[in-house]
Amino acid sequence: MEMYQYTCTKCGKVHHPRYIVCQNPDCDGREFEKAPLGGKCKLLTWTRAYNLPEGFEMPWLNFGIVEFPNGVRATGQIGFDEGIESGMELYATTAKVRDKVIKYKETVPESKYGFVFTRL
Repeated sequence: MEMYQYTCTKCGKVHHPRYIVCQNPDCDGREFEKAPLGGKCKLLTWTRAYNLPEGFEMPWLNFGIVEFPNGVRATGQIGFDEGIESGMELYATTAKVRDKVIKYKETVPESKYGFVFTRL
C-alpha cells in the first residue's frame, strides 16, 4: 500500500490526506491529481509513547511529524530508537504498522498501513 499526496487542479495546493474540498481559503476546488508521497523528509518534532493500546507487544513506539520538500506534513512511526533529533533528514516509506484483530462472531485480521521514517 502506498501513501499519496493530492494536488488541487484549480489552484495547485498540495494536500495529505485527501480532502473533499481544497483547503486553500481562496479556492473551492474539488478535483485533485493523485501522486505517490514518500522519500526524503525533515523531522519537525517527535515523541515516544509508552502506554500503547492492546495488541502492541513492545515497551514504546516513537512517532514523528515530518515535512516533505513540497511542504506537505505527515505523521508516522520512527523506525529506530537512538539518536532521534528534530531537524534531522529522514526517509519515509509506507509499511504495515500493525495487525488489528476484529472480534465479533468470527475473528477478522486487518492490516493497518502508515508511514515509517528511517535514517537516510
